Amino acid sequence: MIPSILTKAAASTLALVVLATAAVAQDAAPEAAEAVEYAVAGDTAFVFNTLLFLIGGFLVMWMAAGFAMLEAGMVRSKNVSMQCLKNIGLYSIAGLMFWVVGYNLMYDGVDGGFFGSFTPKSIPAPDAEVAGDGYAAASDWFFQMVFCATTASIVSGTIAERTKMWPFFIFVAVLTGIIYPITGSWQWGAGWLYEMGFSDFAGSTLVHSVGGWAALAGALIIGARTDKYTADGKVMPLPGSSMPLATLGTFILWLGWFGFNGASQLALGTISDASAVAKIFMNTNLAAAAGVVAAMILCQIVYKKVDLTIALNGALAGLVSITAGPLDPSVPLAILIGAVGGAIVVFAVPLLDKLKIDDVVGAIPVHLLAGIWGTMVVPLSTEGTSFVTQLIGVVSIGAFAFVASGIVWYVLKMATGLRVSKEEEMAGLDKLEVGVEAYPEFAGAGRA
Repeated sequence: MIPSILTKAAASTLALVVLATAAVAQDAAPEAAEAVEYAVAGDTAFVFNTLLFLIGGFLVMWMAAGFAMLEAGMVRSKNVSMQCLKNIGLYSIAGLMFWVVGYNLMYDGVDGGFFGSFTPKSIPAPDAEVAGDGYAAASDWFFQMVFCATTASIVSGTIAERTKMWPFFIFVAVLTGIIYPITGSWQWGAGWLYEMGFSDFAGSTLVHSVGGWAALAGALIIGARTDKYTADGKVMPLPGSSMPLATLGTFILWLGWFGFNGASQLALGTISDASAVAKIFMNTNLAAAAGVVAAMILCQIVYKKVDLTIALNGALAGLVSITAGPLDPSVPLAILIGAVGGAIVVFAVPLLDKLKIDDVVGAIPVHLLAGIWGTMVVPLSTEGTSFVTQLIGVVSIGAFAFVASGIVWYVLKMATGLRVSKEEEMAGLDKLEVGVEAYPEFAGAGRA
């Protein structure tokens, strides 16, 4: 995405208007014909721009299902219902918070500053909107909202299997209503980073790294699962409940990413815009594929076997890596960007275990580290960007997201507690916090 959606959409509208005006200039009744053709051209651009937002939005919304299935497969069977509940809860909370305060905090009157206004988003009546607006206001809000929800989804998988439900939901409300909109306003809301020339097309840093920083802060403050690390530092494997579910979740996320990156072109009213969306789809798909292949090859070389979870995260890391600049790279460069993302996963996952940072689904390597990589590599293909400006953006956004999230996590820890008891953790959160077990036929059978 870019900060001025209206500018992009208006450009598409203007192009169609110019073409229509030229076509009717030779008509016998130019003034009447021009009025008719102008309305048709403007309406057409408005419709296609709005349609892009809506299609992209519901594809990104479908990523919520992908995160739910990925996490349900990666946690143990005794915690599957809890992860499903957290995912539908966080999506709903994000939607409400982004209307109450998030959208305007991110976009309303930022003007080169640090945040917008603390007011709800107002949507005009359908008959009040005109072609010159470029797109329907509600379609824009919907598209931006699902990005906000994605940020929260990143957090839930990292801190799974030991975190209380309601404190987590309180954190989500703050993250989606305050923290994410503020950092987003710095670039997409035409804030101070936008003025500097920072570039993050669809959110490698603004969405994925922000979620990753919030997840890292939570993992550090909440601590590891009780049975993850032994006293002598040994890492205990805790296999997930369903690799088919995790694989399905990854494919759903991959599908949703075409909306995530493609619709961030923000306009579909010209041949140029349509071609750009198509190229974004192509680069996005190639980067994900390269992430998978690189992760599999490196797994085979380093560990003598291919770990399915690493391959799945390789796809996601490739997707995150290309998200900061999916349009400008050549095909070979897009493949390289995705492949490096996959490599990051292979080496970062064991590094986290050495540091005793318990990340259940691998979200920190995928979203935080690959997000940083994808943002920093943008100047290789995008004119007008610099490595210094990109670094300033990565560091400033990371520092704010990490510190602000850490403060919220710590306050919640002191006020309500973040962890369930050791006994509840060992019994499973499905039974004690949710009351609905995902696999009741295994209850009492000693299944992990």
